[in-house]
Amino acid sequence: MTARDPYDAELQALQARIGQFTLLCNNVPAAIAYYERKEGYICRYANLSYAQMFGRTEESILGLPVAQIIGADAAAAIQPSIDEVVRELRATRYERKLPMGNGRVRSIEVHLLPHVGAEGDAVGAFVLISDITRHREAEAAVRESEDRLAKFMHASAEGIVFHKGGFITDTNPPLLNLIGYSMEEVLGRSTLDFVAPEYRARVAAVIAAAPEISYDSMIVHRDGRQIPVEFIVRTVHYNGEALRMTIVRDIRDRVEAQARIHHLAHHDPLTGLPNRLAFDERAQIALDLAHERGESLALLFIDLDHFKRVNDSLGHQVGDMLLRTVADRITATLRWSPGREDGEPDEQATPAPREGDLVARFGGDEFVLLLTGNPSPDAVKAVADKLLSTVGQPLQVEGASISVTPSIGVAMYPEHGLTPTELIKHADTAMYEAKSAGRAHWCLFEPSMAETAYAELAMESLLAQGVRDQQFVLHFQPQLALHDDALLGVEALVRWQHPLRGLLGADAFIPLAEARRLILPIGNWVLHEALRCAVRWHHSGLATVPVAVNVSTVQFQSAGFIESVKQALAATGASGSMLELELTERMLMEDVSAVRASLMQLKDIGVRIAIDDFGTGYTSLAHLKHLPVDRLKIDRSFVTDLPADKGSAAVARAIIQLGRNLNMQVLAEGVETEAQRDWVRHQGCDAQQGFLSGGPLSQAAFEAWLKARTTTPG
Repeated sequence: MTARDPYDAELQALQARIGQFTLLCNNVPAAIAYYERKEGYICRYANLSYAQMFGRTEESILGLPVAQIIGADAAAAIQPSIDEVVRELRATRYERKLPMGNGRVRSIEVHLLPHVGAEGDAVGAFVLISDITRHREAEAAVRESEDRLAKFMHASAEGIVFHKGGFITDTNPPLLNLIGYSMEEVLGRSTLDFVAPEYRARVAAVIAAAPEISYDSMIVHRDGRQIPVEFIVRTVHYNGEALRMTIVRDIRDRVEAQARIHHLAHHDPLTGLPNRLAFDERAQIALDLAHERGESLALLFIDLDHFKRVNDSLGHQVGDMLLRTVADRITATLRWSPGREDGEPDEQATPAPREGDLVARFGGDEFVLLLTGNPSPDAVKAVADKLLSTVGQPLQVEGASISVTPSIGVAMYPEHGLTPTELIKHADTAMYEAKSAGRAHWCLFEPSMAETAYAELAMESLLAQGVRDQQFVLHFQPQLALHDDALLGVEALVRWQHPLRGLLGADAFIPLAEARRLILPIGNWVLHEALRCAVRWHHSGLATVPVAVNVSTVQFQSAGFIESVKQALAATGASGSMLELELTERMLMEDVSAVRASLMQLKDIGVRIAIDDFGTGYTSLAHLKHLPVDRLKIDRSFVTDLPADKGSAAVARAIIQLGRNLNMQVLAEGVETEAQRDWVRHQGCDAQQGFLSGGPLSQAAFEAWLKARTTTPG
């Protein structure tokens, strides 16, 4: 071994370390270079990334001045940073744009570190460059998104508020206008400060749970007014942080429309009095209260004698005027205050409303009074006599004196009935006894006037036998599109082959079946039989539309109802799309969350949902929009008097518009005339059902009707 061997070993070790250093530098995610401070800074080292960044190789870049490598303009731009490193002998950083050969521009971050020589001055500089293009592009995208959001906030007609932890960080002019405050007055304040007290607990719970949700609430204007709103709450990223964004939608118009629909549906448009639906509901409340207190009530059924003669001889305008006058006189009689418990009427009493008393118009010339407050027999007699004398007073119309007398039937709670229906029925029976006695009389109901209890018992026994012997059949009624008469669906209607009375419609036995829970086996049979028919029609090509089946409250609320629907579909080989279930408004509103869960299960298997007799219940629009409903069926009571009756027209028009807004099909029930059909079609209604397009038919007759439609030319 020669004397040079140790040096060779050291050289090899040094070369190995240089190779390792080069390998390291070429694999770090940064461009690295060293410039000697000599003749304008000469490159003495560059890793592969740095060389390639400026279109060079690791070898070709060495010895070149910085201006030649990065360009004269760039060198001039960074000269202040170089001077700072030399002068201050400390590291500095800057960002700049680096044009690429493909036309793109990269964003780079440059770190300059001074190399201090033995004499304490800068002899060179280390350069470390990081490509931050992706970061800057992401930041730009965020800024652009935030700019768009800011523009949207100011362009939106709806209020928008951003808050963090419930404290307002930003908002827009529409919200400020809605609550009557300035931006400076709301920033930093709790959102709960602007929520009505009774709604704060719900809003606070939403803030704490942070769900993506929409719900109705109430905010408070600066002047104290409460404004109904809908909150649509989302989580968004704004100004670099996660915030809660709430769209505040003014729903005063919607609430007012809902109130109008409710009023129209529950009041007689001619007199403004409650109608039958509203009376039944309020009367039930009064009966429940009387039961709790152990008090009696009196229901008076009033029918005007020979009113039709007034309409026929003097016209409906005069008849309407007379009805309004009668309504006013009956209401005034309620304000007259005869004694109740002591039975001593006070003829000189000052008119004053009696809390709990109720008057309603049932239609035509029928009015009903409910007297509360434990009226004595003498007090009821005093009111009835007062009505006879007051209602029968002449009315001057166009120079002529006209008058009608009332016949009045009276039923007492609890002696003559425990429900509004029973009391109305018995008072109606007594009213006909008064008419039989010569009219212009009043009569108190007596059990001998009707053998209702025995008749119901006999009916129940026969109905139970009918269930055992399957004495039921289905009739079918078509549902047609209004724009082209296409068949959209078929409603299955149950009939009972009564052994003595022949074929009975549902109204004759379904109420009793529901009261005795016989509706469960009847409803199950109807479901299976309707689906068997639907499957046969689908396979034969006669009809490929769903069959609609009415569901009672007892059925819908029974345990296992959803499973019974699934079993019926499986047993008949039907798909869910072949079935539509018709439910009433009251069923949908009793327990909204549970109802929605049940309906969603039905929708999951393809079953369509329709609301039957829509407009006669208390459906909340806020709840309705969250229910998976496919169709609204306008109750026939609003169709019967179309197009002449303004009240019916207003309700029907509102329901059609509601259905269109909620993307629900609307069907008009009970269409019997071309005028009715043309009116609902003009209003935008989708479908019709009624005797005009086809009444209920037996299975054989309906299938013949289907065949005739398929074979009729054109």
